[in-house]
Amino acid sequence: MSQELIREIQWKTEKGNRDNISRTVFYQRYYEKHPEIKWSFLASIVSRNAGYNMCDLEGEWMNRSIAPQYRKLLFLTYERANWLIFSDAYPQLLLYEKSKEAGIPLFSLLSELNVSAFMQKEWKRFWSEGDEERLWTSLIINEQHLIQKPVIEHPVYRRRVFLSLPYRLQNWLHFSTVLIPTREGDVYGFSVHGFRRIKNRILLGRRLAWLLFQSPYKILFHDFAYLTPHTGSRSDYEQYVYPNRNRVPQLLRLTYPLIHHGRPPLQDWSQHAAHLETYYSRFSIPEKSKLTDWYHKKELELQIGILLEEMLFSDKNDR
Repeated sequence: MSQELIREIQWKTEKGNRDNISRTVFYQRYYEKHPEIKWSFLASIVSRNAGYNMCDLEGEWMNRSIAPQYRKLLFLTYERANWLIFSDAYPQLLLYEKSKEAGIPLFSLLSELNVSAFMQKEWKRFWSEGDEERLWTSLIINEQHLIQKPVIEHPVYRRRVFLSLPYRLQNWLHFSTVLIPTREGDVYGFSVHGFRRIKNRILLGRRLAWLLFQSPYKILFHDFAYLTPHTGSRSDYEQYVYPNRNRVPQLLRLTYPLIHHGRPPLQDWSQHAAHLETYYSRFSIPEKSKLTDWYHKKELELQIGILLEEMLFSDKNDR
């Protein structure tokens, strides 16, 4: 029976991990069925952002500024990180769902799904205590440790993406910023410096969770997500930010092929991690979470910067 269940979970995970669109949809649908597992909604919002950034790479402005081979590498960076997180987290969510259906905890099977010992303990704790914030924080801690070595510290991604990406493009590509739009035309979110450091990404995740579940604006974000299908295009929310702009959407599934991943044999990161309880300590919320004006300014800065580059490059060629 347990092997049948494992195979079912693996099959459903593979189905949901097809691409950015399917991951976003599966995360959100899961949250709608199990609203106590709030991390799943956070994951859907972060996944939406990844889709926007992927599509931007093949949009008008990035096409003019970044070489094709570099754009491909950036796409693979986003895709790899998000694929790895889903491949690890979604089986956990499905096993919790099966536990609810059975009325008994089935978390002893997490080890067969290669889930960290850290999360095995945290799911058992959630089952007995029901602390939703503790669980979403644990899942944030887990996901960010999970991608550290295979993506953030991977020699190719580290050298050719995180250490070489020009600061201006880092700003626009939002490696360290997650945006949460509303149908009222505003954009909220947070940024964090030092994206390659685990503790900084965990802090960003916790701040985003506060915004989605504890801030005065939380109903606006749910309204946007439930009423705005995810296509990968930034037009999903720019239709509200710029209602009078007529822009052809850059749809993700018409832009990129499906990527077939292989999950490498990963060590349990929690076997060598220390002081994990510090990640649950109190944290500060920046005064400013509404980023609408910042968003307008950043878009203009990027476009002006690219146009200036083209003018300078053109001048050099004319000499």
